[in-house]
Amino acid sequence: MKKHNEFTVVLEKDSEGLYVASVPQLRGCHTQGKSIDQVIHRIKEAILLCLESEGNSALSQVELIGVQRIKV
Repeated sequence: MKKHNEFTVVLEKDSEGLYVASVPQLRGCHTQGKSIDQVIHRIKEAILLCLESEGNSALSQVELIGVQRIKV
């Protein structure tokens, strides 16, 4: 049975309306798309490419704790 890895994906929407996805655990692993479905599909491809090209050296020890909105 193939082992599956789980990654935290951060999704944002930029000023032009594009969705941006990044994976804090994988340095440089990010992509964008016109819809959430598209950006999810693309980030899965980006994760696989990062792992394929960098192997375990691409993994950092970042653990997402949470997201906070702070008004200043």
